[in-house]
Amino acid sequence: MNTLSLYIHIPWCIKKCPYCDFNSHTLKTEAPEQQYISALLKDLQQDLRLLDTPVTIRSIFIGGGTPSLFSAGAFEDLLTGIAKLVTLPEDLEITLEANPGTFESNKFAAYRALGINRLSIGIQSFNPHHLQRLGRVHSAEEALTAIEIAHQAGFEQLNLDLMFGLPDQSRAAMIKDVETAIAKQPSHISFYQLTLEPNTYFHKFPPKLPADDHIFLGQQRCQQLLAEAGYAQYEISAYAKKGDRCQHNVNYWQFGDYLGIGAGAHGKLSISRPEKILRTVKPKSPEQYLNNVQSTITEVVIDELPLEYLMNQLRLKSGFNLDHYQLMTGLKVMTLEPGLTNCVDQGLLIKQENRFFCSARGWNFLDDILENFMPQ
Repeated sequence: MNTLSLYIHIPWCIKKCPYCDFNSHTLKTEAPEQQYISALLKDLQQDLRLLDTPVTIRSIFIGGGTPSLFSAGAFEDLLTGIAKLVTLPEDLEITLEANPGTFESNKFAAYRALGINRLSIGIQSFNPHHLQRLGRVHSAEEALTAIEIAHQAGFEQLNLDLMFGLPDQSRAAMIKDVETAIAKQPSHISFYQLTLEPNTYFHKFPPKLPADDHIFLGQQRCQQLLAEAGYAQYEISAYAKKGDRCQHNVNYWQFGDYLGIGAGAHGKLSISRPEKILRTVKPKSPEQYLNNVQSTITEVVIDELPLEYLMNQLRLKSGFNLDHYQLMTGLKVMTLEPGLTNCVDQGLLIKQENRFFCSARGWNFLDDILENFMPQ
């Protein structure tokens, strides 16, 4: 039986943020909930035809956009429909992304009653000035209220998204954001640096960002605070209390397989390794998706598998072991050479028996490591 994760994309937002490069679209009228739920279930049925065995879903992640714009009733219909198509275990992790501007006590209690058991709130900052610079639609007070509503609704698995390296952000402001998040006792904190991604407003009209050394020193202090509070860093931007890692994202980083449904969603399916590892992509336009749910399917080129594997796996603090590499790619260990030996010799990777992971230097120069595994 195939054990996969399932990603579900809800493409609409109240407002497009200037730094966002995700497939999100400003909602100009009421969301077409039922039409979109029907399209998602049709999408899932079509992708399941690519597999020739029954499927068990290990985790579901509902991302966006702003999924919390949808009603609890819409998600009830979606989850009921999914349960008719695949096996859902009792300990299934179901994550919903939410923005503070969409929080209502009754709505989030209803989400929790449906079985959605992990919430990821896009706080980004608790500082009013920085929220304004980031184009966020919520206030600092609404962010704090959203966290309280999430706790009251019974979400024990709670992630807070924070950004650092913001325009005009001092080290003191960066640290204050992290201290405020820690005080709210979430189970997980995502702490990542603002980057100016292509096809965003910030890329076209770049704001002035703090100097790299200023950002790095603030980041180091924040990481120290997170560690002291019991949030262990297990990935480049992910920090969790013991036992509270995001299982869905861990599957991505371990080069696991997943279905992706919804406008602009991506999936990865290993039909056979290494000969037939498929990537699926759905139309980005919500209108096009609703009119014609079709997957664009491509095969991962075998020569690119070592790089694809390491791009994911080396994001994890624990790195990877060679047995896992062979299992997930179907390739022999020798396909990692001479890059693996070069990185160890350069002090970028550390070898411990059968396991390889980034050194402190390698962690900061991950691109230099990956260059060793580019297809020739």
